[in-house]
Amino acid sequence: MKTDIMQITEGEEYVRIRYKDLTPSIKRIIGILEGTEDKLWGKTDTGTVSIRRKDLLYLESVDDKLFAYTGDKVLRIDGSLNSFMEDFDDGTFFRCSKSMVINVGRVKALKSLSSNRIDATMEGGEHIIISRRYASEFRRLLKGGRG
Repeated sequence: MKTDIMQITEGEEYVRIRYKDLTPSIKRIIGILEGTEDKLWGKTDTGTVSIRRKDLLYLESVDDKLFAYTGDKVLRIDGSLNSFMEDFDDGTFFRCSKSMVINVGRVKALKSLSSNRIDATMEGGEHIIISRRYASEFRRLLKGGRG
C-alpha cells in the first residue's frame, strides 16, 4: 500500500482513501478517521451506551441475540458474531465456540482440559471454554500465527 502524507500551511485538510477491497485494515483506518473505531454501541436496562472495544471481555450469542460483557456491564449489541468478527478481524478477538468470542488481550490464565479443550480465565474471573474445534487455532494464535 502506498501512502502520500503531506503537511499543508493553509487550505482545508482532507484525507482520501483509495482501495480495491474493504479489508479489516481499511475499515479500521476509516473508523479512526471517523472517530468510531474504538467504540461499540449497545443497549442496557438504562438505555443506549457506548463502550470501548478494549473494555470487552467477551461476546455471546443467545437465542439469536448478541450480548457484550465487560467487567461490570452487559450490553445487547445489534448484529451477529459473524458480522462482529468481520468488522473487527484484527487479532484482538477470537471465536472460541459456535456462540462466543473472547478478547484475547483480556485473558488472564489458560488451562488445558480433556478432549483438547482450553479453559480461559478472563480478567473478570469468568471461565470461558474454548471448544476443541477452535483450540488448535487458538494455540497457533498464541504462538504468533493465524490460520
